[in-house]
Amino acid sequence: MKTQCEKCDMELQQDGVAYICSYECTYCEECTKQMDNVCPNCSGELVRRPKRTKKENE
Repeated sequence: MKTQCEKCDMELQQDGVAYICSYECTYCEECTKQMDNVCPNCSGELVRRPKRTKKENE
C-alpha cells in the first residue's frame, strides 16, 4: 500500500482514509474530492482503499 498521496505528497496512514483506482494510483481524500473521484492518470474511478486487518500473531 502506498504511503503518500500522488498529487499533494501528504502522508497516508495504513489504517486511514485513502482512494485508489484499478491501477492502485493513490490519493488523499481532499485531492480525490478536487478531482471528482477521477484518476488523472487513467481516467478511472477513484474508490475508497480497503483497510488491512492485522493477523492475530502480529
